[in-house]
Amino acid sequence: MTAPLTVATPSERAIVMTRSFDAPRHLVFAAWTEPALVRRWYGAHGWDIVEARIDLRPGGAWRFVWHGPGGAVMASGGVYREVVAPSRLSYTESFDDHWYPGEALVSHDFTERDGVTTLTTTHLFASRQARDLVIESPMERGVREGFDRLDTLLPALRRPLPGLRRPLPRITASDHPGSTG
Repeated sequence: MTAPLTVATPSERAIVMTRSFDAPRHLVFAAWTEPALVRRWYGAHGWDIVEARIDLRPGGAWRFVWHGPGGAVMASGGVYREVVAPSRLSYTESFDDHWYPGEALVSHDFTERDGVTTLTTTHLFASRQARDLVIESPMERGVREGFDRLDTLLPALRRPLPGLRRPLPRITASDHPGSTG
């Protein structure tokens, strides 16, 4: 059974989404941080990632490119602010076509209880206008469909997969000279 996605707007600039997965958090974290895994689930039905670059460290960049229906292309990227495997990711996000103004700060908190991981994702936008554009878009449907795809992938991740990075120690931007955070 698919777990429900909850979407809330607790402040003028924030969207908070919560969803549970029947998998330990290290696997859910890996699905967010391993390019080969991200390509297998991240996006709405009909939207497939053709490029996933992840430099998983504070100050490291990420970039995803999707191909969608009718030849549509969408791309976004940003910079990691915090990486605490397997419990937290924080990064900036901006879309190439700037369909919402400014840049968002995104954080994912992964908590586990009895083998079930709850993911809480917070998007903090530059303005209420940006937040409202996202709320009015098909974002919720896309997130729901992507998470359904992730549900399908997670059982296969329960067996060892070659080439996945080992969990990282707690690292923050302040641990790296010259990075901002």
